[in-house]
Amino acid sequence: MNSPTRSSEGSPGQPGSAGSAAPAGSAIRTGQGTAGGRRPTGRARPTRRVPVDPARKVAYRTLRAVAERDAYANLVLPSLLRQEGLHGRDAAFATELACGALRGKGTYDAVLAVCSDRPLAQVDPPVLDVLRLGAHQLLGTRVPAHAAVAATVDLVRSELGGSAAGFVNAVLRKVCARGQDAWLARIVPPDADEDTVLSLTTSHPGWIVRALRDALRSDGRDPQDLQGVLAANNIRPQVGAVALPGLSTVSELRAAGAHPGTLSPLAVTLTGAPHDLSAVAQGRARVQDEGSQIVALALAASELIGPDGGRWLDLCAGPGGKAALLGAVLARARHGGDLPPDACLLAVENVEHRVRLVRGAIEPLLRAHAGTVEVRHLDGRELVDEVTDLYDRVLVDVPCTGLGALRRRPEARWRRTPADLASLGPLQRSLLDTALRVVRPGGVVAYVTCSPHPAETRLVVADALRGREDVELLDARPVVAEVCGRPVPGPEQGHPDLQLWPDLHGTDAMYVALLRRRPVSERSGR
Repeated sequence: MNSPTRSSEGSPGQPGSAGSAAPAGSAIRTGQGTAGGRRPTGRARPTRRVPVDPARKVAYRTLRAVAERDAYANLVLPSLLRQEGLHGRDAAFATELACGALRGKGTYDAVLAVCSDRPLAQVDPPVLDVLRLGAHQLLGTRVPAHAAVAATVDLVRSELGGSAAGFVNAVLRKVCARGQDAWLARIVPPDADEDTVLSLTTSHPGWIVRALRDALRSDGRDPQDLQGVLAANNIRPQVGAVALPGLSTVSELRAAGAHPGTLSPLAVTLTGAPHDLSAVAQGRARVQDEGSQIVALALAASELIGPDGGRWLDLCAGPGGKAALLGAVLARARHGGDLPPDACLLAVENVEHRVRLVRGAIEPLLRAHAGTVEVRHLDGRELVDEVTDLYDRVLVDVPCTGLGALRRRPEARWRRTPADLASLGPLQRSLLDTALRVVRPGGVVAYVTCSPHPAETRLVVADALRGREDVELLDARPVVAEVCGRPVPGPEQGHPDLQLWPDLHGTDAMYVALLRRRPVSERSGR
């Protein structure tokens, strides 16, 4: 299916250490300056060549790709880094600048609005992106103020010409007149309510602040944990990878310099560029958040009624990370005799370019175990026209707002609106209904989203269960505990489904509900 925002499996990670950059909140040096400057006059090209730091150039061009092409920063960055030949600290610095500026846009725009002599709506968008990069260096990193201002002015001269240089210089000199804490106190109105304060100080749209508070309540957590969730969204996550069973091992990845994960038995965290590890470069291991690993492994570990015939289905397979993991689990079980020799995972995807991603994700697996995964270019909802009551295990990782991956997709918080919840709801319900129709009696469906919003999680599942005696909601907690080898932290009075959180589990905020079709003999009145 076309997935407006999906979990971050397979997304390139941030390489190296942050070098001179540091997360927002670290100490910075400030200077003094005066405001002024001329109004930018469009997108003039450079009149002379100006030397510019390649890391800052990559960060700027990432922001422009996000703004102009609706690109995802974590997909654009790796190609730009390769083009400039950046590695290690330089690559990490470029990543910190781009993702930090995108993540902090709400707060930085409020600061820039105070420092500019005209409304930000009247500032040319490319110039505004340069200003955001400068603001992040001044307020969110340890880059010295004079270096941040000078390098940002050089950047605007190189990329846009000299007409905007004076304006950028004047605005940034006003920005560096205060430190981060002083600016936060300045931009928050004295009569602001709690949501406005949190929105401005943590750089989240107000509706997302309210949505995450509702999600905490829905999960049985204290709404006072909201500050921690918002803070976790603003911390650059460690890059996680999964050792695909039968193709690589955690021991192999650790011997190559990776560190063990925290929850998934197949997880490691990476300290350098992912493709520096041969197993990742060869596709035997994949960049994948632990939350994505856990929900896929929970489906594979769920108890069926009746034997597992090895007919597994990934109904919304793109970009293919979970399909690769499920396919590897299936291949290992088939090779060990726990599944029939013709066991196969069908991976269905509706969007052509995502079909190519799925094929690429499973190619290393098929080289080792031919016939274990079949990929089809198809709207998953159409599958019900061909088969019903067939599959033993079905993963339905539905398109969602992606509110659970805001730390990895820094631009997503500014793209989404409450209207997306209404538009995605019918699709999510239709896909879950399809999954429950194609799974066999006794089989299990894993309903998965990368969002903690109740409208995309428990309300969808509740609607699917309403009036159906043929479906039961399983307790996912012991299944996940079995997968992880220990209970997963959560509210004492937990739900039978599972909601992961970045502040509590160090993962994306993945949600999983396990639903089993009851055999006819178990239904009431039979």
